[in-house]
Amino acid sequence: MVRGLHGGLTLALPDFARPRLSLMVWRGADSRRTLTHLCMEPGMSDSSSSTSSDTTPPHVAFGTKGAHAPDLDPGLAGSQLGTPPGGGWPSLKAVETFLWSEHLPVKGHLGLLKMNQPDGFICPSCAWPNGDKPKRANFCENGAKALAWEATSKRLEDRFLADHTLSELREWTDHQLEREGRLTRPLRYDAEQDRYVPASWAAAYAEIGQRLKGYESPNQVEFYTSGRTSNEAAFLFSLLGRLYGTNNFPDCSNMCHETTSRALPESIGLGKATVNLDDFSQADAIFIFGQNSGTNSPRMLGDLHAARARGAEIVSFNPLRERALIRFADPQSAKDMLGREGTEICTQYHQLRIGGDLAAIQAMCKYVIEADDARRRDDPHAAGYLDHAFIAQHCHGFEAFADYCRALSWDDLVGMSGLSRESLQQAAQTYLEADRVICCWGMGITQHARGGDTIQQIINLLLLRGNIGRPGAGACPVRGHSNVQGDRTVGIENLPKPEMLDAFDRVFDMQCPRDPGHDVAECCEAILRGEVKAFIGMGGNFFRAIPDQQRVVRRVGELDMTVHIATKLNRSHLHPGRHGWVLPTLGHSERDRQAGPDGQGAEQVTSVEDGMCNVSPSRGMLAPADPSLPSEIAITCQLAKATLPAHPSLDWDWLQADYARIRDRIEAVFPQIFPDYNARLAEGGFRIRTPPRERIWPTDSGRANFLFPDGLGADEPGLDKVTHETLDRNSVFLLITLRGHDQFNTTVYSEDDRYRDVYGTRMVVMISPQDLEALGFTEGQRVRLETASEDGLERGMSGFRLKAYDIPSGCLAAYYPETNDLIPLDHRDARSNTPASKSVPVRLRPMDAEEVNAREGVLASV
Repeated sequence: MVRGLHGGLTLALPDFARPRLSLMVWRGADSRRTLTHLCMEPGMSDSSSSTSSDTTPPHVAFGTKGAHAPDLDPGLAGSQLGTPPGGGWPSLKAVETFLWSEHLPVKGHLGLLKMNQPDGFICPSCAWPNGDKPKRANFCENGAKALAWEATSKRLEDRFLADHTLSELREWTDHQLEREGRLTRPLRYDAEQDRYVPASWAAAYAEIGQRLKGYESPNQVEFYTSGRTSNEAAFLFSLLGRLYGTNNFPDCSNMCHETTSRALPESIGLGKATVNLDDFSQADAIFIFGQNSGTNSPRMLGDLHAARARGAEIVSFNPLRERALIRFADPQSAKDMLGREGTEICTQYHQLRIGGDLAAIQAMCKYVIEADDARRRDDPHAAGYLDHAFIAQHCHGFEAFADYCRALSWDDLVGMSGLSRESLQQAAQTYLEADRVICCWGMGITQHARGGDTIQQIINLLLLRGNIGRPGAGACPVRGHSNVQGDRTVGIENLPKPEMLDAFDRVFDMQCPRDPGHDVAECCEAILRGEVKAFIGMGGNFFRAIPDQQRVVRRVGELDMTVHIATKLNRSHLHPGRHGWVLPTLGHSERDRQAGPDGQGAEQVTSVEDGMCNVSPSRGMLAPADPSLPSEIAITCQLAKATLPAHPSLDWDWLQADYARIRDRIEAVFPQIFPDYNARLAEGGFRIRTPPRERIWPTDSGRANFLFPDGLGADEPGLDKVTHETLDRNSVFLLITLRGHDQFNTTVYSEDDRYRDVYGTRMVVMISPQDLEALGFTEGQRVRLETASEDGLERGMSGFRLKAYDIPSGCLAAYYPETNDLIPLDHRDARSNTPASKSVPVRLRPMDAEEVNAREGVLASV
């Protein structure tokens, strides 16, 4: 054993590798670039598999950039050379600027000090855990913006509604719409005026309830849930829907981590993380697949920063070099703030092709398995590099998977991943040398047509060396919205298990429907078929977030009724049914006062489950935007009273009065998940038991399963061969849709994205400089994106500007949700129906001068 460059333990190389492979890492003076040299004896193949015929020349030097990525160039946007680190002073400045822009110089700072604290409220943004002892200032830049956006002093005035028709507002950007401020009164759509008009709460509940009573089938109604919804509100919303008679529960997870929720149980029996935050302080290596922590879960960077400080390796696979994963200045680190460079986060950054993760992970598995084969072949009594005892006791299907990996061709793996063989082996060797490994992934994995297959390969990689069910190791899907995981836990599920429905029946003396309901994709398909009468949205921005947006939205006006429960006006509200309602609600940072257990009034506590199964209390601390605003729970209870027949043992007002009563009912339905719910929540929260963490596998086999797909391939066969050397103006690119740094989900805080050097607009397409030159295009040129699909439907969007960017050849990047019209509804993961928004096949078309003049600055959709 020798000590590695970063203080971690490095295993002596296996015997099979010693004569032909030596791993050496050299860091340049600017500490930004890594070169690796793999040295072989002259003329010797570095393949240990008889099925591979390719050879690698000796003494090959290569960069960790992908084989098709541009060379590092400080003059190229996205290279992250010569730029400030993520975080640091620019982040603090952004927070202060945003608080002042929302007129919150005092209220905003006081609120931030209560965010993610045991006696405060949970951030309405991402689902990263707080830890047992959260920092005094336990928030990130985007969390601060989320609070300011919610706590703003601006209000949507009646005058505004009178001055603007919905047709006019559809021309506004998402940022402009939400910037108008908080909703404070129920709004009813007046079709004759094409405007929303204020209405009373009594009128809203009465009309909505009356219409819901009149539909022929409960399955004509969709009950959508956003990940901002608390456990208590989500539970009651699911109860309302099932008492109404349907399992139509599309929810926001269907558009992001549903792939995890469906694929992971097939492997380990549970669709959740097996790690907790403490594991990050013990891991020797952390692998990050398709996840941009700096923008999507910035508080994660604090834990990565700490891991690097103690010498852990951090290895990222991403088509784009994301700034905060390259270098990060922790605003709570005096050293980082006094310096200019911050801290290097990733020790390896592998810039693969879009959709190349599946091949890259299988390449790592192949390397590790063949290393073990060689060692055991040289010494049959050797322990090997795999955890054979763990595999024998806890796993199923290993031999078939090992044979599958041995038969894979390195040529195919290199071609599909877009990484050199040396890069793949470097990452695999790092995995081999680490005793404890965590694998993280985000929507860069889940939003692919083969996302579920890729997740299962991540699990296979972890299982090979027993990296699930012990400290410092495990699987970490990085969830998005603050309670998207908790909503599913308490019953928001369109494919409910019989035992859950039986429990609802027992506790509430009811008969739950047993037929499967709709997820998001199926809800959209039902709208297109004309089968939906009403849509009720608990938060979110459904008709902006979905794929095939305009195609679906054109049919929404045919619905009898739409109901949106929201804090601000958003684009979904601009597409009402024949009868449309927008019901304002409290923000999670605001005090929620109900009648209380004694009827004398009491402030309420809700609860949420973070991405690592920790349930925490959330107490709003700020004054409500308007004294009349009801909570999501209150709205749900009053809608239930207006819609459902009286129930002999269910008193909605009684449940609304004291949220502890709702938690008692949650515990009664889910006793194994929420034992002593109220008591443990009062103590500060608790962690939900996760059997795989204890090496208990609730799978059909009773073991962790090695699973692998039929054949190796990308989301779009053949597109892995498109490079700047072969493409022309009819070539098909893969487009990745992504968030900007000033954005959370569909909420856009500004038109800037300083981490990608984009300012004043979101209508850009990032393209490699090689592709730009090969096509004869110029930077800043206006173009049209057209989807390459075989369903006979034309999808296209105009008005984008080309931006030369550090991205692999054959790949493009543009912002979500502006590009959602390009994503076919059926372009999705087969297991979960999650839209494949990270790998959309498109062609680039130049806009002519006449079209540019006609559409300057306008987002035009077919």
